[in-house]
Amino acid sequence: MSASNISMYSYTGIQQVAIYMGMPILIIGVFGEILIIIVFLSLKTFREKSCAFYLTIMSLFNVGQLLFCLFPQIMIQGFDIDLTRTSVFYCKCRIFIRQLCTLMSCTCMGLATMDQFFATCSTTWWQQLSNIKLARILTSLYFIIWICYGIPFLIYIDIVRLSPNNELYCTVTNRIFLHYFQYGFVIILAGFFPIFITILFSLLAYRNVQKSMYQIVPLIRRELDKQLTVMVLVIVAFNSITTIPYVVVYIIMRGSIPIQDPIIYLQLQFSSTVFSNIYFLHFASSLYIYVCVSERFRRQLIYVLFGMHRRQTLPANHVSP
Repeated sequence: MSASNISMYSYTGIQQVAIYMGMPILIIGVFGEILIIIVFLSLKTFREKSCAFYLTIMSLFNVGQLLFCLFPQIMIQGFDIDLTRTSVFYCKCRIFIRQLCTLMSCTCMGLATMDQFFATCSTTWWQQLSNIKLARILTSLYFIIWICYGIPFLIYIDIVRLSPNNELYCTVTNRIFLHYFQYGFVIILAGFFPIFITILFSLLAYRNVQKSMYQIVPLIRRELDKQLTVMVLVIVAFNSITTIPYVVVYIIMRGSIPIQDPIIYLQLQFSSTVFSNIYFLHFASSLYIYVCVSERFRRQLIYVLFGMHRRQTLPANHVSP
């Protein structure tokens, strides 16, 4: 098979993956993350827990990641509609919003695992670090930090004309910042570092929960801590599985040794598209993981969707059975 035929099949494959894999992830992801926000904000049990607060903010930025990052990717790869080549404002803002949503989502996940570690510690001083006031301060602080961090993206990203096909592309114009973006941001800051932090603290929190079974801890608090810890632990494991393959393929494609074989390069491009969509499961699957691993969360979800509405519509003199 000639290289041109392979290129045509690769382009068609990328297009099909973007449409038939990306669109379902986008739809179920936005729906699920919005439901998580509703559940966590509707119940006082969750509103008072700092870990649930971090997970709520994470879901909010996950929605932003899906709408402002996955949706444009689907339009570009699936329908060949790329507004970043025609609008400088959109070109700059899309990358800026993507890095902000990615870093805030990873930060909230990391803070949630740390919070559960503090909440499940037997030492009172560590437990005091798990509180809703500190959670609000930290999320506001990191939001400001990542906003400032994203300013160079607005400066060094622009629409330029690249050879050999002389087409317009939205890309980084500064070579030094480009190297940082490829290696410092994608591979380290948004790749392996959050995975390491979240795995470490989620395992420590799980160990604390196991130890608390033999300590005098209020039953309600123990069950809630156990529920949140298991939810966090499973989602951390899932995020690691969906992130590592994407980062590895990214490293291979942008390695110091250029890929000379066009067939291998096209295969890597197709793999990158597949793993990129799998990576977005990182931001789309929280609700379904919570539902699968926590019976209590399932009951709370059903109550928020059906029970609360039923209670509000009951007459004032109604007596519950």
